[in-house]
Amino acid sequence: MTALIIPAAGKGKRMGVGKNKALLDLSGAPILVHTLRKFANSGKIDAIIIIVGENEVDEVKEILKNENLPPFKIVIGGSERQYSIENGLKELPKNADVVLVHDAARPLVSVKTIENVIEAVKTYGAAISAVPVKDTVKVVENDEVVSTPKRETLWAATTPQGFRRDILVKAYVKAREDNFLGTDDASLVERLGVKIHIVKDDYENFKITTKSDLLLAESVLRGES
Repeated sequence: MTALIIPAAGKGKRMGVGKNKALLDLSGAPILVHTLRKFANSGKIDAIIIIVGENEVDEVKEILKNENLPPFKIVIGGSERQYSIENGLKELPKNADVVLVHDAARPLVSVKTIENVIEAVKTYGAAISAVPVKDTVKVVENDEVVSTPKRETLWAATTPQGFRRDILVKAYVKAREDNFLGTDDASLVERLGVKIHIVKDDYENFKITTKSDLLLAESVLRGES
């Protein structure tokens, strides 16, 4: 059984709208709805955990009441993304053995990427979507360049990120014990020494963070990009 966790409790401060960006309109529907439809369309998701702010539960229920989605549960998030997902893990169905985590603000994820990550998890135990870095990257300290990593070794992580349930739960338990706060789920799993398989993603699967990102997403949906 494959379960999906969608962290959607962020405040979107960089968007500058004073509202959860996952609930902003994107071409006639909230960003969150576009994202969930992609996973529903894959036909590979058996259960969904949607994590939102405490004051957003009723709004999200209303938004999703007419959507044709797999069985879902709405969970209240924590003060950090990591704590929100930790809350979500506690609500997984008992028979879920594969867990995907996907940013609510990545509505342009392809069904192909979703399916490829799921298959990679079944084969390798841990997999993330990612894209090769296009630009030259500099390591900087105190406003000075320290080094230039080889570009062909650098990939930008996207989502979904998928793991066998036992691996992801163990990673979160260890992070809690060590008081470690990671930047994504893979960073927690890496600390266990687990190798993570890369699934090549599309560059269109970007995260909507700013108003310009929202405009770009609208143009992609209109087929203008």
